Amino acid sequence: MEEIAVPIPPAELTVTSPEQMRQLGRRLAKLLRAGDLVLLSGELGAGKTTLCRGLGEGLGVRGAVTSPTFVIARVHPSLGGGPPLVHVDAYRLGGGLDEMEDLDLDVSLPDSVIVVEWGEGKVEELTDDRLHVVIHRAVGDTTDEVRHVTLTGIGERWAAVDLSVLSA
Repeated sequence: MEEIAVPIPPAELTVTSPEQMRQLGRRLAKLLRAGDLVLLSGELGAGKTTLCRGLGEGLGVRGAVTSPTFVIARVHPSLGGGPPLVHVDAYRLGGGLDEMEDLDLDVSLPDSVIVVEWGEGKVEELTDDRLHVVIHRAVGDTTDEVRHVTLTGIGERWAAVDLSVLSA
């Protein structure tokens, strides 16, 4: 008998400040391990890099986590025994995985946590298991700090992970 995959329910959170977004990143880091691929999606200014900054803090990596827009990717080695954080900004990359091949993400993935901003449609081929984080914010001329964050685990790796713990 063929096994039927049960969809993993996404976790939905509301974040009301940049500091809360960093805290979310720190909490999420506790769930991550080497080999994890995290895709961050959202409008410019939604908080993707702020979330990644919190991930870096939670993972205990060296170096300030800043947007790698102009260098495309930055590696932050662990200060402890954890995995390094590979932070990628695929905003300027138009193609799919072929264009990203020079980054050797497939080589880094087993030993690292790889976080790709603007990675949707570009890096899914790296692994069947990934966490997709979508950050929604009000668009236009607004000072609204409210963000709605949806975290969806895809694949066997995330099937047993309770993402609802992130709302604590």
